[in-house]
Amino acid sequence: MERIDKVLIANRGEIACRIARTCRRLGVEVATVHSLPDQGARHVREIGESVGLERGYLDGEAVIAAARRVGADAIHPGYGFLSENPAFVRAVEAAGLVFVGPTAETMEQLGGKAQAKHEAARLGIPVVPGSDRGLDDVVEVANLVRGMRLPVLLKAVAGGGGRGMALIEGVEGLEARIESAMREAEQAFGSGELIVERYLPRVRHVEVQIAGDGQGEAIHLFERECTLQRRHQKIVEEAPSAGLPAALRERLFADAVRLARAVRYRGLGTVEFIVSDEEYFFLEVNPRLQVEHPVTEAITGLDLVEWQLRIADVGCLPLAQDDVRPVGHALEVRLCAEDPSAGFLPMTGRLSVVDFSRTGVRVETGVESGDEISPHYDSMIAKLIVQAPTRDEAVQRMQVALSQVVVLGVPTNLAFLRELLRWPETRQGAFHTRLIDERLEEIRRRGADVPLPHLAGAALEWLQRQRSACTAWGCWGGDSLTGWRLALDREAPSPQPSLRLGLGSSHWDVRFSRWDGRSPTTLAIGEERVCVTWKRQGEERALLEAEGLALAASLSSDERELWLSSKQGTNAFRTEPYLAGALTAAAQDGQLLAPMLGKVVAVKAAVGDRVQAGQTLVVLESMKMELHVDAPLDGVLTELHCRPGDMVERHQRLGEVRPDAER
Repeated sequence: MERIDKVLIANRGEIACRIARTCRRLGVEVATVHSLPDQGARHVREIGESVGLERGYLDGEAVIAAARRVGADAIHPGYGFLSENPAFVRAVEAAGLVFVGPTAETMEQLGGKAQAKHEAARLGIPVVPGSDRGLDDVVEVANLVRGMRLPVLLKAVAGGGGRGMALIEGVEGLEARIESAMREAEQAFGSGELIVERYLPRVRHVEVQIAGDGQGEAIHLFERECTLQRRHQKIVEEAPSAGLPAALRERLFADAVRLARAVRYRGLGTVEFIVSDEEYFFLEVNPRLQVEHPVTEAITGLDLVEWQLRIADVGCLPLAQDDVRPVGHALEVRLCAEDPSAGFLPMTGRLSVVDFSRTGVRVETGVESGDEISPHYDSMIAKLIVQAPTRDEAVQRMQVALSQVVVLGVPTNLAFLRELLRWPETRQGAFHTRLIDERLEEIRRRGADVPLPHLAGAALEWLQRQRSACTAWGCWGGDSLTGWRLALDREAPSPQPSLRLGLGSSHWDVRFSRWDGRSPTTLAIGEERVCVTWKRQGEERALLEAEGLALAASLSSDERELWLSSKQGTNAFRTEPYLAGALTAAAQDGQLLAPMLGKVVAVKAAVGDRVQAGQTLVVLESMKMELHVDAPLDGVLTELHCRPGDMVERHQRLGEVRPDAER
């Protein structure tokens, strides 16, 4: 490097760790920054030099001051936060520092969706019909929507990653939907401006990776397919695109490069398109590194962070177009803390166990065992990336890798990712951006597929912990005791359940036979019986043998849940003594519980109000998303335990609705 000896990484999590790895390989020193919630985060520990930001990662002045403090020559913004802020770019350069990314002028031309759309249309690139500028007036947006053919899509002008987006299919409650999208956009990006576009169903999302020298020369690094999404957010990405016609692919490349050359693009960026049959439309430009950049690295053999640094350092492209050639097929999946059965609701909490050591593939992560998934940032835990000679081989290799992942303590989409890769549409590449969202109800109804050995293992682990915590004379105090002081033989389970295992809306009552902690024992789980051997192998591992099958299992538990993971999947069971479980289930019908840790931003009813099932009573904000807590039944709001501004924990009781007859 000629001008860059030390880089300040103005980001967090997996991308901060990933940028640092390339810097060190190039002999460039690194430092980073952290917010108050991230004081002990992995990127701080791994990079080893970090400056605290009292007002968080969006405080540009503090980031520049941090760069001066650590003696950095350059600032790499990663993605999100300050990566698309032209005022920040100008401030960095005014401070005599190098900004690793596009110029401020380019960001102003392409960083906002409305401006980028205007620039693309000027060059003759097809654009989606809709508004040609950002709008921040609710009435103006509503009038425009009512004058368009529905459905339409509201999109945050400054947005990305699916934040601040809303699909409008009818005009009922239109103003409230617009206000919600504006609030989410403001909270996520500092601007509530929206654009309105015609909604095109059943399209594919294809993006072209570009690189420019800032002098008018630009090339492409091929395309990525990002069609598999939920809540407008990508979940699986691949390169090259699955089944894109060759002629259409070349047109996308040509338009992307033409746009980059027209604005004298500097650094790396992504030009995004939606594709419908043989038609395509310009969507937006992301003037930064993308979350999914590793799939491009996998097929080209290039390090895109190195390209960013070299372009910022000397102002020229490392290779010409003809020197970049793709090899094979690459796939990336995003492992997130979320609950697919609840509409992919983001989850928070402590990750008790994180283990990717047996996957055998590239993993990018910003967390380790013991770290927290907080409500302040994105819920992504890790990205897994594979490369293989063919697409089928890449999908198969990813399936095997996912079967070796162990993440306990917080619900994740791991099981769903494995299922998604088995869908015929995924295997055949015959998908569209709404595929997952269209199946949400099916995903919710199906619920969790719980292996019987997991139920048995969780039950015996719970029983063993009850005994270890009990005195010799308690109801669990001997090998022959199962919570009931009845004479039992080794084969016959007790006549009454001792344990209720819960998972989602399902529960199983468990009856135990005598068990000495070592030998096989028989359990009755609901209507089924199973003979099991359960052998602990340390604090977080056990060997489970059931019905002739031996499974290595990973374990974790807290006051509320017991986690068990094996090659058959991961389950988080609620464990309650049988009588307490039955009473608890009966008492919770009308309770309002917080779905996750977050901040109360609105309360829409008062004690004594008559409410209807499905009516929104409390609005929470978490991970830059709005979450609605709705009335579970028709009745009267009899209790309310929160107000705007309160921070609430996951599962915290916010209030109660009772049927009229119970008042």
